This record gives sequence, C-alpha cells and structure tokens, in this order.
Amino acid sequence: MAILPDFAIFVTEHTFEMKRLFLTLSLAALLLPSCRQTPGNPPTGTPEEEALDSQYAATLLQSGTKVPDFTLNDLSGQAVRLSDFRGKTVILVFWASWCPDCRAEIPLLKEMAAAADPQKVQFVSVSFDRDFDTLCQFVKDNDLPGVQLFDPAGKQDSAVGADFGVKWIPSLYVINPKGKVALATVVAGKVASVLTGRSLPGALLPKNLCTDESCELP
Repeated sequence: MAILPDFAIFVTEHTFEMKRLFLTLSLAALLLPSCRQTPGNPPTGTPEEEALDSQYAATLLQSGTKVPDFTLNDLSGQAVRLSDFRGKTVILVFWASWCPDCRAEIPLLKEMAAAADPQKVQFVSVSFDRDFDTLCQFVKDNDLPGVQLFDPAGKQDSAVGADFGVKWIPSLYVINPKGKVALATVVAGKVASVLTGRSLPGALLPKNLCTDESCELP
C-alpha cells in the first residue's frame, strides 16, 4: 500500500551538528509491507544504524506487535487517543526538548512530515518535558509538525513510555494502519527508509541515556 505521493525532496547533509540530508522520495516503488522490518525480514538500515538499534532499541516493541492505546493532551489541552489515527500510517516519536539527540533529529523529521500525504500518514510526538510552557515555546519556535502531545509524568515515570518500552530518546515507531508496529528504532533515518522503500542516510548520532533534564551516561 503506497503511503506517500509522487515527489522529490532534496535535503543536504545531516550529521552530529544537524547537517541536513539529501533525501529523494518517490512513490514509484513505495510499498510499506515490502520494506517494513519484521523478525524474519532483512534489516531496513545501514550497518551503523542497525548497530545503534541493536544497542538502544532492544526494549522497544517488536514488529508485528499491536500497539497499546493511550490518551494524552495536546498543547491546546484537547485529549487525543492514539487509536484516533487508526487507518493511517502513524509515525510516533518519543522525545523531549531538553534532549540533544532529539533536537538533532528535528530537521529530518520535518522534511519527512512535509513530504508525507496527510491523508495517509500522521506524525504524532509525545514529549517528556516537565515544563509545559517550555515545551510550547520550543514547538512554536521550531515550527514542529504533526500532533504534539504532552506527558507530564516525564520520561522516567511515564506509563505510556513504559508500555512502549522506551528507555532511550528519541525513540520512533512506524505503526501501520491496522495499529501494529512496522518499525521500532532510535534512528530517524530508518523511518525515512521505511517510508520511501530506500536505504537513506540517517542521523547517526551517539546515543545518550536521557533521563529527566539530563542526557549523561550514568
């Protein structure tokens, strides 16, 4: 099932200093089932990306798992359920504005969101920020796309994060229209690979154990 329209995006370099990526998206060979990562399928990323996921995404839900539903408020105070987006491919991002790795992934996520067909793909972000006003200002200043949800419990105490096995941020999920995991990763570039059916360079950042207000290794 195709989930992106015909288009081409050109993004320049994206590295640890948030260099942008050269990203070409095409509908021609775009079939999500053929490129999603399942236990019996080939990896979706480069060896470097697979190494990052092997170390940092091991606790995330496995491909094919039905995702748990949850309800959180958006930044306007409106309650939003994950299941509200059933029927679409959902890109679910767990993050926080105080997390350097999360901020570094923003350019690529914005490029993907701008390229995606909003009738078929929905970006949903769950923030572990403790301070609501700080989050709102960051979202506004950076023009972040998609549905922005606030989890006031913070990363360490989040029931939602625990249900999704989140121990590192950013953690990202591609959820298929039936509500099952197509991909779970800590590398935004692998999400781009799933959406386009191509192997694309990701943000190969050194991952840190991000606890509340800290991204330092213990």
